[in-house]
Amino acid sequence: MLDVTLARRLHDAGLRWHPTTGDRFVIDRGEFVGDVFTISEMTIEAHEYPTGTVLGFNGTTEWALDSVAADQSLWLPREDQLRALLARSFRSLTRASSADGDGDAHVDEADPTAERIVYEVRVDSSGGERVFRAADPEDAYAAALLAYIDASLSL
Repeated sequence: MLDVTLARRLHDAGLRWHPTTGDRFVIDRGEFVGDVFTISEMTIEAHEYPTGTVLGFNGTTEWALDSVAADQSLWLPREDQLRALLARSFRSLTRASSADGDGDAHVDEADPTAERIVYEVRVDSSGGERVFRAADPEDAYAAALLAYIDASLSL
């Protein structure tokens, strides 16, 4: 799952959310910090109003939460959504060991000799091919998308 810090950076960079079934999100307030929610027709539905989108929690009386405005929550895009946002710049996703390049950035502090798996997302950019590495595929996609957004804003 996408790291919340990267999701916040994507939001701050201008990525906007139009909630649909299957989307994951967090609410950064009160007792909900750290909880991940998923939009589902059975439990959490997105309701469109002229004033904005509201996420309605159905049958959740134990949470004392009926609804929250979408703009008060933070979208955690899935791997397929991030890949779609990269569009034609996306080239590949591969698994590699931490020793295959950027090894020192992925050292396991408990066992520095342990081989760790990293994921590499390759994209085409105006400066040629770029590679983004992370321990989780969604984090690698998010890093690539952040660079893509940043490059788009710099034009």
